[in-house]
Amino acid sequence: ALGVSVTDYTFEDCQLALAEGQLRLPADTCLLEFARLVRGLGLKPEKLEKDLDRYSERARMKGGEKIGIAEFAASLEVPVSDLLEDMFSLFDESGSGEVDLRECVVALSVVCRPARTLDTIQLAFKMYGAQEDGSVGEGDLSCILKTALGVAELTVTDLFRAIDQEEKGKITFADFHRFAEMYPAFAEEYLYPDQTHFESCAETSPAPIPNGFCADFSPENSDAGRKPVRKKLD
Repeated sequence: ALGVSVTDYTFEDCQLALAEGQLRLPADTCLLEFARLVRGLGLKPEKLEKDLDRYSERARMKGGEKIGIAEFAASLEVPVSDLLEDMFSLFDESGSGEVDLRECVVALSVVCRPARTLDTIQLAFKMYGAQEDGSVGEGDLSCILKTALGVAELTVTDLFRAIDQEEKGKITFADFHRFAEMYPAFAEEYLYPDQTHFESCAETSPAPIPNGFCADFSPENSDAGRKPVRKKLD
């Protein structure tokens, strides 16, 4: 009726972008593109959520060992396709043709339950944590949070030190959870302290948008399927 094009975005994408929780998605997140690919592969969020524990156990058993596209497809129980290759490229940071399955599971968890940040972080700790006590170091925490936010770069040193009060060089999910309960706005202070809200991807923004997410859902910005998918680190 309006004579305008539709976009690839759905109501679920808006839920993902505007979800309230301890972490808010930045404007340059790749998780909306990831969610679009999940839908394109016919993967239903409600079923994925039920299967998250199974996926995470597979990823945990790999222990950070990188996998190729064929094993990636088998892990998600879908055939190799152009859409799957696009999804694979989001996690293939170095262009080596291999990815860490744990990152994909973290992203799936965010897409399936966007407002349940701590559930996603807990799942990640189970996959990344040391076998003896489930703890992670600063490097693994950085990887977990970068993937949960869908960004290329993120400095977590200040956050890690704030949680690691005893200077053990490692933290458990219990440590993280306790800190998040005490400081619900920890992300604003420790992950992006110089920003009162994330910059909009539009040239001008009349006011800060809930969750700091760019509200420009114009067709010009929804052509991810018609150009090479940007890798997470680009």
